[in-house]
Formats: sequence, structure tokens, C-alpha cells
Amino acid sequence: MMPDTDAVRAFLSQGHLTMAAEAATFAGNDIAPRPEPRDDRSARTEARELLGMLGRGGWLRPILAQDLRGCCLVREALAAASPLADAVFALQALGSTPLIIAGGPSLRDRWVPGAVEGRLMSAFAMTEPEAGSDVASMATTARREGDHYVLNGIKTFISNAGIADWYTVFAVTDPNRGHRGISCFAVPAETKGLRFVRALELSAPHPLGEIAFEECRIPADAMVGAEGEGFKLGLATLDRLRPTVAAAACGMAARALAEALAHVRQRRQFGKHLAEFQLVQEKLATMATDLTAARLLVYRAAWEKDGGRERITVEAAMAKAFATEAAQRVVDAAVQLLGGRGVLADHPVDRLYRSVRALRIYEGTTEVQQLIIAGELLKAAAPKTSDAH
Repeated sequence: MMPDTDAVRAFLSQGHLTMAAEAATFAGNDIAPRPEPRDDRSARTEARELLGMLGRGGWLRPILAQDLRGCCLVREALAAASPLADAVFALQALGSTPLIIAGGPSLRDRWVPGAVEGRLMSAFAMTEPEAGSDVASMATTARREGDHYVLNGIKTFISNAGIADWYTVFAVTDPNRGHRGISCFAVPAETKGLRFVRALELSAPHPLGEIAFEECRIPADAMVGAEGEGFKLGLATLDRLRPTVAAAACGMAARALAEALAHVRQRRQFGKHLAEFQLVQEKLATMATDLTAARLLVYRAAWEKDGGRERITVEAAMAKAFATEAAQRVVDAAVQLLGGRGVLADHPVDRLYRSVRALRIYEGTTEVQQLIIAGELLKAAAPKTSDAH
């Protein structure tokens, strides 16, 4: 399904327009026909298959290039075809971006090429049982012992847990410094002391789980960036990638709208097509307006970052908050328009309904995005102090 580039053409280069068309063709021909996994085990197998397909097709290259608009276009196309394929792309970006931004040459060479080629699967291990939105309350520790660090703690709600080849892990190296005492590490999955605890099963099959570090010993050069800069690095990663979450939301909303349009033009009730009823037309108009507004916010944010802006904190937060909430509304409206068909387990709209909800939570809940936006507004509105006397 081709992302609607007309509304956002001003933010895209000719190369991006070509990429959008090619991504849509790949997603429609190669990804969409694949059956949805039925359970956690099949989702884990399918995720690895999808990773190989994305790598062989070159669809992970925008991550290496840090081409944010490219990442958004690919995620929008993938999400319309398969929420799981989109999640695979998202985790490759989350796990690799800290290494691309701040990793030393040996770390980048070890993990990033394999990630982009679809040979190595990554995971982003930040969330803990008592540290979700409040990252600074992280309890996983990394104590220095000579030329090594020793990790202890639990990470939960980790996508690709149990199937990843490496984990980009955030842990406390100095508990006395608050969030400035958090560091980042690239930890191979086979490292002694790293244990896959259990799978966490979602209503939409997705490889999610919990991992534990028990005296997990890693070399000091596994640190990504400098000691104490993990929190900053994690925020910078999320800052860059939140617009891509919003793009995925647009892809799901676009697929839902397309399914709804096809249904109301074909389905007859009370002697005429559903599309002829004004209440149905109102829903369609609202769905399309929400989707277009979301896309404009998404590609505005990505365009700013690709253009050299160091931070797009507000733009990313606005895009993520609005697009994910809008996608939830659009998908819900599509279910309503399809009626009973919309809640059949084998219908694409039901799959979207089960998948879209998570977008409003991960990489920062909608409420967190609102706090970010408001905080920046208040900071900008605060009276400027003067040194003049």
C-alpha cells in the first residue's frame, strides 16, 4: 500500500518519493501475503524470517544512514502490511542507533553491519519492573571491576527478548548521580550471566519478554559512549525515532481507512450502499483528516532532523502523541464501519485493532509526550534573566 506522499511532498526529496513507492511494492507483494503468527512461538520464528527479508531487500539501510524520513517511509509501508514486520524494523533501529551515534569503531563494526544486513537481531533493554516512564529510577547496576563491568538486574517488556543476538542495555554505573549515573552497553546474547526469564504474550503476537543479568561480566569496551552518558544517549535515540513510531501509526491508520472505504462502497443496507449515508461520510472525513494531519507532523519532524537540527524534542513528541492517538481513533472507526467483520480474528482491521494500542505506550506514553511539549513551552515562555544591573 503506497503511503500518501502528496500531502507531505514538500518534506521529501525525489529519492524519498522513489523509496516510498518501492517500499510499498515490497510490503504489498512480499510482506502482506504472509500469514499472521498464531502464538508467541510462531511470532518469534516469523520475526527472524522478516528480519532476513528486510536485510536482503536493503530496507534497513536508512537506519545506518540515519535518514529519518527514509525510516518513516519504510515503517509506514511495513505497518500497513504487517505490524510485526514494522516492529522488527523498529527494534533494529532502536538497538543500532546508540551504537551509530556514540559507539566506538569496534562496537559499530561488530554489530551494526550485521543488523543492517538482517543477519543480527538487536534489542533495546531500558524498561524495568519499576522503571518505565521514570527511567531515572532504573535499578539495574553495572559495577566496574578492572577491565570489566558486572551487570545485575532485570529488564522487562523487552521486544526480541530471547531471540536477539545482542542487547543495547542501560544500567546504573554511579548510583549517587541519578540519571547522570546511567551508562549504556552492547551485551551479546550468549554472555554468561544473561538469562532469558520468560516470554510476555500480547494479544497481537509479538516477541516480548523479560531478561535478567546475574553477575553478567562484560568487557569495559562494551560500553557505548562515555560512562554516565547512557541516559542522554537513550533520550537522543528516542528523540530521533519517535517520529518513526508516528509513521507506523500512520501506516496502520491508512490501512484501516482503505479497508473501511472498500467496505462501505460495497456493503448495502436499507437499500443503498453504506457510503451514501451521511454519518458514514462524516466518519470517513474525520479519519482522513486525522491521518493527513498526523502525516504532516511526522514528516515535518523528520525533515527538521534530516536538515541538521540537533534536537527535535517538541516536534517528535507532537508527532508521536498526535499520530498514535489519531491512529487509534481511525482504526476504531474502521471497526465500527465494518461491523461484525471488523472483529473477526482473520480480518486485517482486527489485527490493526490489536496492534495499534501499543503505539500509544512504547517509546514514551502519550502523557509523557504531552509533558515534554508543555515543559518546552513553559521553558520558552519563562521571563529571560538579565545580567544588567
